[in-house]
Amino acid sequence: MNVTFTLYNFRRRSLRGMSYSLIAASLLSLGHGTPADAAHGRHTAAKHHAVKKPDAALPPEAQIIGTINGQVLTERDVENRGRLFALSTGLSISPELMKRLRPQIIRQLVDERIKTQELLKRHINIPPQQIADTIRNIEARNGMPTDALRSRLRNDGVSLSTLIDQIRVQLGWMTILRQEVGGRARITAREIEQREAALKAEEGRPQYNVSEIFVPVADPRHPEPELEFTKTIISELRKGAPFPIVAAQFSRAQTALDGGALGWVQEDSLDPPVVAIVRAMPIGAISNPIQVAGGYDIVTVHARRTVGHQLANLVTLRQAFFPFTSALNPRNPTEQQKQALDRATAAVKRVRGCGAMEQLNKSLGEKRPSDPGNGSSLVLDRMNDQMKSVISHLGIGVPSKPLVSPDGIALIMVCAREQKNVAQQSPSEIADNLLNERVEQASRQLERDLERRSVIKLRPNAHASAQ
Repeated sequence: MNVTFTLYNFRRRSLRGMSYSLIAASLLSLGHGTPADAAHGRHTAAKHHAVKKPDAALPPEAQIIGTINGQVLTERDVENRGRLFALSTGLSISPELMKRLRPQIIRQLVDERIKTQELLKRHINIPPQQIADTIRNIEARNGMPTDALRSRLRNDGVSLSTLIDQIRVQLGWMTILRQEVGGRARITAREIEQREAALKAEEGRPQYNVSEIFVPVADPRHPEPELEFTKTIISELRKGAPFPIVAAQFSRAQTALDGGALGWVQEDSLDPPVVAIVRAMPIGAISNPIQVAGGYDIVTVHARRTVGHQLANLVTLRQAFFPFTSALNPRNPTEQQKQALDRATAAVKRVRGCGAMEQLNKSLGEKRPSDPGNGSSLVLDRMNDQMKSVISHLGIGVPSKPLVSPDGIALIMVCAREQKNVAQQSPSEIADNLLNERVEQASRQLERDLERRSVIKLRPNAHASAQ
């Protein structure tokens, strides 16, 4: 049997995995707060000191390059995070590139140490099962069988603890933000009405769907290192590094954990230098460094529209999933996998109607939800090109061809199609946006306070690789 991979993903393709999407699903109930340096132009009052030169007798990877409130940071920590970045972007990272990325990796690790210490201070514990579930969710979203991510990390020489530590900090930070927001999480009907009136007044103006990476400048008198780093990141993005992953790893904006996504914004929400760029740049292009207050921005524009006017094609879907009992080897499928393909092929000929598709999925154990939209219609234009191609040509109530992934075979069915002005926000969407803003504000304030109170000691040559 010649099995052809047709990986399916109903959202826009963005390698939803290593960093930014670790907590994206969980944040839907809270907003997209992020442990990042949100204020463009803030100058930290944290106390930075130098630590003495490390003991030359230690192996390079064990050398201590700094301490954060007494907690050590070693060469091994930096190397593992660099390897995780390489794995998550799918790029080959040269020693020269890692040298350029190193200062930002150290800064990210310092931030995470500070947040980890705050978790301990508040007695917030992330259960191992929650971390394991998050890793499984990453694998499922990327069409990977169980434990495949662990194996891939091991094969690439990346310590699993590097990913676990990142997940623990991100999940714990959500808990802290819930505590910070508290009663302010309630959005009133009056607030929703006020936002609706403001949106109506903006009808007819341009909007841009933008993602950003913000690189802060520590010393405005000497911005050269940050500018060089920004140019390095742009070069890697133009070579194919996924924007959301790079943003999650290195952006210091509030949008970092959402892959740098600002979403739909109007010109008055952007820095003036950014507005001039997004007006003219092609869809999907990566900007040159844009100097803004406090640092440099890298932006990409996903789409443009006029406020209040954006017709989109919506589809309601059902699916049936035939699971494999082991990971698929396309060159040597197991007997069970061959039988699953035979059953899926037979179902294509006999199943008609979304009710029948739901019943089929239940009979298969419902390993994937029968309704991919979880009760909502999906925007066809936001799907990846592969899935859009499959769904665009399907008739109502007719199954797709078998779509093979590493852990099973899916059949997709369109139940309904409609066109809708998706630029018009529902009250629940407005409430979500208002809550997001409150969470982001709480995150910005708490980050500033924590770093201001921290004692950060770095080796004088910490930004240079150990010899």
